[in-house]
Amino acid sequence: MKRVFVSVFFVLVAMIMNAQDIAGHWGGTLNIQGVKLRLVFHVSRSGDSWTTTMDSPDQGAKGIPTGKTEYADSVLTITAPALGMKFSGKWQGTDRIQGTFVQGGLTLPLELTRVDGEVALSRPQEPKPPYPYRVEEVTFENTKAGVTLAGTLTLPEKGEHYPVVVLISGSGPQNRDEELMAHKPFLVLADYLTRQGIGVLRFDDRGVGQSTGNFGTATTLDFAGDVEAAVNFLKNDRKIRNIGLIGHSEGGMIAPLVASRSGDVAFIVLLAGPGLRGDRILLEQQKEMGKVTGATRKDLEYSSVVNRKCFDLVLESSSSEEAEVPLKKYMDSLNQAGKLPANMRDERGAELWRKQVLSPWMYFFVKYDPVPVLRSVKCPVLALNGSNDLQVLPENLGIIKKGLEAGKNRSVTVKELPGLNHLFQTCESGSPALYGTIEETFSPVALQEIGDWIKGKGF
Repeated sequence: MKRVFVSVFFVLVAMIMNAQDIAGHWGGTLNIQGVKLRLVFHVSRSGDSWTTTMDSPDQGAKGIPTGKTEYADSVLTITAPALGMKFSGKWQGTDRIQGTFVQGGLTLPLELTRVDGEVALSRPQEPKPPYPYRVEEVTFENTKAGVTLAGTLTLPEKGEHYPVVVLISGSGPQNRDEELMAHKPFLVLADYLTRQGIGVLRFDDRGVGQSTGNFGTATTLDFAGDVEAAVNFLKNDRKIRNIGLIGHSEGGMIAPLVASRSGDVAFIVLLAGPGLRGDRILLEQQKEMGKVTGATRKDLEYSSVVNRKCFDLVLESSSSEEAEVPLKKYMDSLNQAGKLPANMRDERGAELWRKQVLSPWMYFFVKYDPVPVLRSVKCPVLALNGSNDLQVLPENLGIIKKGLEAGKNRSVTVKELPGLNHLFQTCESGSPALYGTIEETFSPVALQEIGDWIKGKGF
């Protein structure tokens, strides 16, 4: 009996040690069509239960919650239903787990090994102090909206008079650096331009960082009001010769709005700015990004049909409240017939999509056509797009050009830059999932195009 007891004792000790050994930080690299994407799972144990958070360092994402973690018979299983993701792997000892990663129709091998908690990312373009120019932390008011905007103003050290540009961020809550996936494109752009003798004001979106206000209830028109407040703040500085606007993505819609109704804007630069109406931008975006994520042609075509119908219901309505009833009726009919598209997956996904479409920002965006405003813009315009942009396709450049020229604007420069994505990074694939895997934050070619155009116009 004693020998049996000792054997059982050692088996129990081994089981306990195995359970303890699986806890920790586990990292691996997915190979997605030749592109490498790192993942880190942080596995911890509390009593008999396990919890996991996930980092995607190359996408700048940390602490992503997962749904359920199980460890039994040396097999670790981690599921994240909200992401449609599952990892299952067998523990090979103290430092290796061999398994499979499944997400969005893709099944990929993934080997995990023990790593430190943090994975460093290389961002060689990010400037470090001391800077050869003045840096001021500023605040200004959008009095009409009751919002205080906080930002950073960088000004040339030398010179009596110089142009100053206001940077306008893309969609989603953005800080003054337009930080995304550990990249800070507006910091890099501001640093480059200020070194070229061009001042820059960049600021946190309302409700983000040190700015007040509610981002979630705001539309593109509200953000345009914030940019107008920035222009009003700058025009009181006697050293500023001309004020320009540089808008990225949605910011490329906002810049023409402000320029069309303000005599204080001397020029605008549109970086991947939309020319098409919002619903068409979204449909093209969904199709192109679906291709690079492995969606089938059949699924993409059906999703397009469903989304087109949803957008039509929005276009036919005079308010989001009016659109809500027919949109819900349509989505319920698809769910009851088992015909929800793959991007919605289930009833919960359909409900989230419906709420998103009816949100103040998206409802406005779907219905907004930039062309009538472009016809009212009389100041010089530079419009740039990357040839690999999947979020705002480069074909928008032609529409922007036609809109501006239809309004008799005689100073329009339009360029498609080869091999650049939506963030103006040099790339082979324009997939947004890969933005964080690229070390380059902002193409030097694009930076030079912007700086040379502003200086060449003599602003």
